[in-house]
Amino acid sequence: MNKMLSVASRTSTAVSAVAGSDEDLLERMRCDDVEAYRALVERHIDHAYAVAMRILKNPADAEDVTQDAFVKAWVNRQRWDAGRAKFSTWLYRVIVNRCIDKQRLVKTEWLDDVEEPAADVDDAVTVIHRQRVYGRLDDALHRLPTQQRVALVLSYYEDLSNIEVADVMGTTVSAVESLLKRGRKRLRDLLRQVENDVRVGLGD
Repeated sequence: MNKMLSVASRTSTAVSAVAGSDEDLLERMRCDDVEAYRALVERHIDHAYAVAMRILKNPADAEDVTQDAFVKAWVNRQRWDAGRAKFSTWLYRVIVNRCIDKQRLVKTEWLDDVEEPAADVDDAVTVIHRQRVYGRLDDALHRLPTQQRVALVLSYYEDLSNIEVADVMGTTVSAVESLLKRGRKRLRDLLRQVENDVRVGLGD
């Protein structure tokens, strides 16, 4: 991670002693309490980075997005309104928006090439099957339209309710339900396509 996030990570022992809800920490941040800020970063950084990584599938970009989100939290600490939204909801919203902005600028590739195993490799069929089918869920997820991918990541990986996902994405619950339905169908189609390709390659 970058310098700011590394500092938060290195001070995890001291941070663990900083108790309180997100709202308590945010209120202390309004008084420029750096330890409260580090505690908030430590509490949410893993989930924030995981969301960014699953949307972008690029470690450097995911780190940049995570960094930007936490910097924004500190810069805007004086303007935080505890009654407006939960910090986690605000954080997910910032992460998602930054990821979408990045994806508008970068055209990504889908599916890395898989090298053919040597003839004497044991259980080659199992290796290929695992690499090309079960090991491709994240790749298939990355091929989805951005809005579908975001909805699936927030719902299934972060376990947010449809209401919470709608709040993060700035849309309606019915729109989220539609995105999830279409996203699940597209994922199944993509994974079936990969599995069929493997079977053709094996001469089935």
